[in-house]
Amino acid sequence: MKNRSLVSINDLSKDEIFDLLDLAEEFEKNPIQNIMASKVVATLFFEPSTRTRLSFESAVNRLGGRVIGFSEAANTSVSKGESLKDTILTVANYSDLIVMRHPIEGSARFAAEVSPVPIVNAGDGANQHPTQTLLDLYSIRKTQGTLNNLNIFLVGDLKYGRTVHSLLQAMSQFGATFTFVAPKELQMPAEYKMQLDNLGLKYTEQTDLNENLDKADIIYMTRVQKERFSDPMEYEKVKNVYVLRNKMLENTKSNMRVLHPLPRVNEIHTDVDSNSKAYYFPQALNGVFTRMAIMKRILGV
Repeated sequence: MKNRSLVSINDLSKDEIFDLLDLAEEFEKNPIQNIMASKVVATLFFEPSTRTRLSFESAVNRLGGRVIGFSEAANTSVSKGESLKDTILTVANYSDLIVMRHPIEGSARFAAEVSPVPIVNAGDGANQHPTQTLLDLYSIRKTQGTLNNLNIFLVGDLKYGRTVHSLLQAMSQFGATFTFVAPKELQMPAEYKMQLDNLGLKYTEQTDLNENLDKADIIYMTRVQKERFSDPMEYEKVKNVYVLRNKMLENTKSNMRVLHPLPRVNEIHTDVDSNSKAYYFPQALNGVFTRMAIMKRILGV
């Protein structure tokens, strides 16, 4: 992975995924290391972020590096009309690695093509979010003891949710069975279902969250993303379509865990937080360790 960009989870082989997860496990045991003392990481967030941006910055600081960048495009020359290419070429002069979130699908791939330093995609529109996927894989393996042959429930915004798109592609390598729970307006796009068909993997679709929850190893909740809707009325129709409550988990498997890429709005009731099957806050912490592993491998430190 040295000096390579990470744009899509498909950029990684199965062996590279395992290597990163094993390395993240080592960082969890020993998170303070001064191996990036001479490195500068630029975080360019053209869209709002809390966990992704701060966990990257936390990871850099724990490894002894330095962080530059911005958390909103309004405070940069982008607001003056500067192109993405010019922004990338300029910031590359100041940094060894660029972490970028952008609202336009394909922007990270374009940035990787023009940048002289590696690009890490921190989310490009509704397309991909590979570092979130790696922390999800780490969380799944840590709670289940394996990545193989699990039943994954993906719930909520499956149309625009880049986290579920990336996770589906990653877990497809491990023989997962998928259950898609979404209203008709937000169902999993056909292209992803075709990928599963081509791989011979099983999936079912349903609109009722209560149905078959006892079969789940992982319930992966997502929020309905208001920012992806051009029509506010369409958002209002589906924004509270699913709310996971504590009582709904009573007959689920003992090993089952509830994940969520966060932020949540209303889709997980706060009464779930005290349930031992709730794992979304430890999941967020796992993002620090996996992003430490990603930067170590890309920078070759």
